[in-house]
Amino acid sequence: MMRDISLAALEARLAQDLDRLNFTGKDWVPPTVIDGARVRDVVVIGAGMCGLVTSVALQKHGILNHVVYDKAPAGLEGPWLTIARMETLRSPKQLTGPAYGLPSLTFRAWYEASYGTEAWDALFRISLEDWMAYLVWYRRVMHVPVVNGAEMTGVSAGPDGLIALDMVIDGVQTQVLTRKLVLATGRDGLGGPFLPQVARDLPASLRAHSADIIDFDALRGKVVGVVGAGASAMDNAATALEHGAKAVHMFIRRTDIPRLNKGMGIGSPGMTHGYLDLDDMWKWRIQHHLNTSQTPPPRPSTLRVSRHANAYFHLGAPLTSLREDAGRLSLDTPKGHFDLDFMIFATGFGVDYTQRPELVAVTPHIKLWSDTGFPDTLPADLKDNALASAPDLGPAFELREKTPGACPILNSIYSFNFPSTLTHGKLSGDIPAVSEGADRLVRGITSALFTADIEQHWTLLETYATPELLGDEWQDADTKEAP
Repeated sequence: MMRDISLAALEARLAQDLDRLNFTGKDWVPPTVIDGARVRDVVVIGAGMCGLVTSVALQKHGILNHVVYDKAPAGLEGPWLTIARMETLRSPKQLTGPAYGLPSLTFRAWYEASYGTEAWDALFRISLEDWMAYLVWYRRVMHVPVVNGAEMTGVSAGPDGLIALDMVIDGVQTQVLTRKLVLATGRDGLGGPFLPQVARDLPASLRAHSADIIDFDALRGKVVGVVGAGASAMDNAATALEHGAKAVHMFIRRTDIPRLNKGMGIGSPGMTHGYLDLDDMWKWRIQHHLNTSQTPPPRPSTLRVSRHANAYFHLGAPLTSLREDAGRLSLDTPKGHFDLDFMIFATGFGVDYTQRPELVAVTPHIKLWSDTGFPDTLPADLKDNALASAPDLGPAFELREKTPGACPILNSIYSFNFPSTLTHGKLSGDIPAVSEGADRLVRGITSALFTADIEQHWTLLETYATPELLGDEWQDADTKEAP
């Protein structure tokens, strides 16, 4: 297969581009030292796409004393090779995603160098394996300082206004001090999978959330139920069918599956950069409309299910009762009674601090949209509990306090994850605008570090004494005889 450029040549071209751009800035942040050790300027939790592009943005802005922690082994960060069960990404292949404006860092550049331009032209959507391989390459060529096997277990106020992180790194408990903390923790960043109460009442052996690790081989020959009609519902239903499930019943509350992806109709640079400046009502109306319209599953994902003769779509079928009965599940819906062996709930994610014990010291102080009083003023048709529970963030994704002064470190913790959507739009959870989101985040961190250290920068200004001129470049005309 013809290739215009090899992967090694692409990496050489990228290195040349970075050099010509003087991409990695000077480490300008004055060091903070505690007990003889330098404190991290920024710690990023999560080495998925958002964490990686955050590191690249920090490098560009000269904030080099940072580290990215991820609890997963190297190469398994994010959902791509663990709980993502789609055949391909849903985003169009040409989106530049985390490339941060660097053509040689795009997925397209990596793919063409790996497989050839003809393969790129023939590609419809990106496979999970190729996307993960690209992110691993991205991490390597951009020298992202990732520490794997590192889990944050606690956050608290440290000395001198710092943030103290309780970490378990390779099984060893330690504490890390940092000035700024970025939570690049994905779709469940301030909570976790949402399970309705009826699911929580069931034995864990009989049910799972679509974000759980599921032993699909154990479902061979079983009758499986799936709750939901979104992309993850289709992906999990298809995976169960492909692993030999006897039958898969999809229970869909609506009388029709959503068909329009409303988010596609408003995506633009205007939405990316102007959404933050909208007033609260416009932000709420947009996100509430998207929530109520819902995003349809991709056509290929739906066909992946429906091509199986033993797949059954039950529309207008909310769960009216669900219970264990002799080791199986007994389910009633308006469409009839069903006996199942296992149920998968593709019911999304929510802000739920009980699922984030590592944040217990700060979560009572986080200001939510419900704390602003704004949701209370809305008419009934705009009420939305999911939106009300979203964090009310500052202009750089920083968390804010319910009561000013009660938990000052919150202003140095940044929610660069999906729960930021109501405040910032989709800049930190999806591929299209993640570079723009990282730029906004890091510009805010840059400003906060500079203003906090202004006295030291003033001292540097006052004491700067490297001369540009040495005094021998000219002669005073009045010291010599004029002609």
